[in-house]
Amino acid sequence: MSKIRPLELQDFPLVKAYLRRYPPQVSELTFTNLFVWRTFRPIFVADKDDTCILLADYRKDGCWVFGPPLGKLSSLAEVRWRGMDIKGFTRIPEDTAKRLRDEGLSVIPDRDNADYVYRASDLANLVGAKYHKKRNLVKQCLEKYQCQYEEITLKNISECIQMQDQWCTVRECGRDPGLCHEYNAIRDSFTYFELFNLIGGAIRVNGVIKAYAIGEELVSNTAVWHFEKAMPDIQGLSQLINQWFSLRSLQGFEFVNREQDLGIPGLRQAKESYYPHHMVEKFTAIMASTGLNGAHRPDPKECDRHNRVQE
Repeated sequence: MSKIRPLELQDFPLVKAYLRRYPPQVSELTFTNLFVWRTFRPIFVADKDDTCILLADYRKDGCWVFGPPLGKLSSLAEVRWRGMDIKGFTRIPEDTAKRLRDEGLSVIPDRDNADYVYRASDLANLVGAKYHKKRNLVKQCLEKYQCQYEEITLKNISECIQMQDQWCTVRECGRDPGLCHEYNAIRDSFTYFELFNLIGGAIRVNGVIKAYAIGEELVSNTAVWHFEKAMPDIQGLSQLINQWFSLRSLQGFEFVNREQDLGIPGLRQAKESYYPHHMVEKFTAIMASTGLNGAHRPDPKECDRHNRVQE
């Protein structure tokens, strides 16, 4: 049996190397995402035979493969041959789902975790009648406030953290387990910002940071957008950080993956209001012997409400 261990910071070079060799389709497969959400969604690693398998909900009676295996051993038979008691696969793209269906697993669409992918130029330029409301909100913000954009660096990260603390005070994060987990994930993202090679932008309003966004490269032509926050009392600031981060920090990418909506109605409406170019569909594949239905699959919606946006 492959040695299974909890994902740790020291696994960063290993996981990054696999992701470079096997470019991911789904937003979850960045080391940043896997690591910073570990307090809510612990991830375990099995690395053997030139293959890295990520596991979630790991227990003595079995576990779930999180995302497609990275490497040469990609089929269910090969995974089971390595001595793992697998209940199923979660957060897998369509090609992996088709292969597992052919191997006898029950495949279920996971619409709530489908990724929204936009053209970076659409988010940056907001051209056309469909973005009229967005442009108006940006204009109102710029007319009312003195706004200045800057890249996030080690020099201003402490100010971004202060802003996040203020945002949590306003939004009463302590009352919402999901926001608590998100807060921990954001703090870790700032802590390892330079190591993880993250991309960040912030907006100062009258000299004080009031909005920020964090992302990174997913694959060569696509960035993944992890977090975004804007102080809610400043109308149009959310739309402004959306536009300026895309325009000034993500200009080297053709596409931007804005992650999923988790089935939250307001979040779905907000993401749809920016008119995605396409969706990255995801699926759950369940072993027939588990007898599990959708209600008993690993459910991230309880706390894993990241990348919240405002319309």
